[in-house]
Amino acid sequence: MATPFQRIGLIGKHGDPTINATLHLLCDHLRGLDREVVLEETTARLLVGEPLPSIPEIDLPTGVDLLIVVGGDGTLLHAARALADQDTPLLGVNLGRLGFLTDISPNEMLPRLEQILRGEYVEEERFLLRASMGDESLHNGQIRAFNDVVLHKWNIARMIEFETYIDGKLVNGQRSDGLIVSTPTGSTAYALSGGGPLLMPSLDAMLLVPICPHTLSNRPLVVDGTSEIEIRLSREHAESVQLTCDGQVALPVMEGETVRIRKDPQRVRLIHPVGHDHFSILRAKLGWR
Repeated sequence: MATPFQRIGLIGKHGDPTINATLHLLCDHLRGLDREVVLEETTARLLVGEPLPSIPEIDLPTGVDLLIVVGGDGTLLHAARALADQDTPLLGVNLGRLGFLTDISPNEMLPRLEQILRGEYVEEERFLLRASMGDESLHNGQIRAFNDVVLHKWNIARMIEFETYIDGKLVNGQRSDGLIVSTPTGSTAYALSGGGPLLMPSLDAMLLVPICPHTLSNRPLVVDGTSEIEIRLSREHAESVQLTCDGQVALPVMEGETVRIRKDPQRVRLIHPVGHDHFSILRAKLGWR
């Protein structure tokens, strides 16, 4: 099978000079395979002396066939959110810790990359979440998340109060430290730490996990991926609540506002080596036998 990947973009973990050697190796290897390489602008600053073109991050996928993300899952989460509209496939090289999304390690990077460039790869699609507040027609306060949207307290030692609705129907009112709304991708992230179940990435479902709820009967809940979730915050302590996406983007939640969370119309395309096995990754990362 002929590969469609001829012009390849690189994004590295911002502000991390330790990835220089990996980026240099990738650049040299890709050019040796007669591929055109384009560096994202911030990544280009890490590679002083590389005679390669660089363009702003938000424009990069419009001109490349494949985007290689070098770093950890956090770097790939950032790229997925920023570039989802461009429908460019992402390939992750893991220089971080767990690496559920960036599943190629540096020691196997070059042979795996050659396989992928020969057309030997697996592609999958995963969905994003879109969170909004206020008048959605104005597109104000709308943010995306690949892992999770989290409503949480941030500067008080007391619990917050809110009600959760699914498709307009009241689920419950609760007092807790917050609520995690997760994609199947995010079920291995914060939701896992909060006691949520692991979901197959291919499921069309969302996961709601309360954070330290006051009522012990308040348990994680899995709902259909087409659901619209509304969180209505009590006016008390409203100024002490934030909405955070993927642990990277935060917005204050104003008094009386309703947070709406639903599936985003755009999807993320991930490229994996042949033989990619989700359960093998879980065994390796979670220490299962």
